[in-house]
Amino acid sequence: MTSSRHALVTGGGTGVGEAVALALAEAGIDVTICGRRAEPLEKVAARHERIHALTADVTDEASMQALYESAEAARGPFDIVIANAGTASSAPAHRTKLEDWNRILDVNMTGAFLTVKPALSPMAKRGSGRIVFIASVAGLKGYAYVAPYVASKHGVIGLMRALSVELVKTGVTVNAICPGYVETEMLEESIERVVEKTGRSHEEARKGFVEANPHGRLIQPDEVAAAALWLVSPAASSVTGQSISISGGETW
Repeated sequence: MTSSRHALVTGGGTGVGEAVALALAEAGIDVTICGRRAEPLEKVAARHERIHALTADVTDEASMQALYESAEAARGPFDIVIANAGTASSAPAHRTKLEDWNRILDVNMTGAFLTVKPALSPMAKRGSGRIVFIASVAGLKGYAYVAPYVASKHGVIGLMRALSVELVKTGVTVNAICPGYVETEMLEESIERVVEKTGRSHEEARKGFVEANPHGRLIQPDEVAAAALWLVSPAASSVTGQSISISGGETW
């Protein structure tokens, strides 16, 4: 069993999750990444010896419990939990199917809860721990045509605030990072949806997302990873219950 700190990163096979996992590993932290697809997880794990891949479904409580048992048996208790897994789709609210609403809330909000739930009591008993939710600026303000996503990310912010109050006396910190539009595979899927639904070119659709960030460029995954690395460091031991916006100047 390692004496290093041990971190869990959900949705660790792509995008922000991959960047966070690599940043933590480079900082000397053992990292367990999880997701539903083994192939992208294994590719990320191959990039650093401290990264270990396990498949799991954040919407399934038994699956997450099994992940905790397996990973902690191999590398010790989780000192850090990064709830990053997420999904999105777009449609006017009146055309949003209930199945799409349920799916997005299930992954983004319930999945975030099931990701951190097994860590809460052990962290509190040990008197230390770092929990970071990867939320979104959509958890802080409204956006058109993504009502389920906005609702789910507002829910994540509410969950973060509730847990931070519950755990404030224990030495466990709970925070959220709220990025604007980040250059990831998920954003590329959003661009393709815009192209399909509006007939715009790929370049035109991409430009719309770029311009939505006030500073006129896409956030890079490494920028989000740097914030996560700070939040789990001793320097941030007095930071809890906070929603940290990384959005190029978005205000509300």
